[in-house]
Amino acid sequence: MTSRLAEFRTYRQRMNNRIFEIDHLGLRRFFNLDTAAYREGALDPKTKELLGLVASTVLRCNDCIDYHLDQCVAAGWQDEELYDALNVALIVGGSIVIPHLRHAVETIDLLRSENES
Repeated sequence: MTSRLAEFRTYRQRMNNRIFEIDHLGLRRFFNLDTAAYREGALDPKTKELLGLVASTVLRCNDCIDYHLDQCVAAGWQDEELYDALNVALIVGGSIVIPHLRHAVETIDLLRSENES
C-alpha cells in the first residue's frame, strides 16, 4: 500500500517536471525565487522551513504543509518544536486553521513512522 506521503511526493515531482517542460519564463522565475528563498541567508534554511510551515498552515495549503513538514523533519526539528510553530499558525490564522492543524499532526505522525521503519 502506498502512503499518502509517497503519493504526494510522486505527484509533486511528476507535476513539477511537467511544469519545467513547459519552459515558460515566468513560471521558471517563480520556481527559482521559491528555491532561493530557502537558501542560507540572514536566517538558516532550517528556520526558513519552519517559517514556511507556519505560513503554509495560515494559508491553509495542505500540500505546502506536507512539503514543509517533510523538510522540517529532515532538517531535525523535533515534534515539540513543530507543535509550537503550529500553535503560532493557529493563533494567527484562527479556528479556520484547525482542519489543517489536524492534517499537519497526521503528517508528522506519518513522517515519524517512516523514520522508524
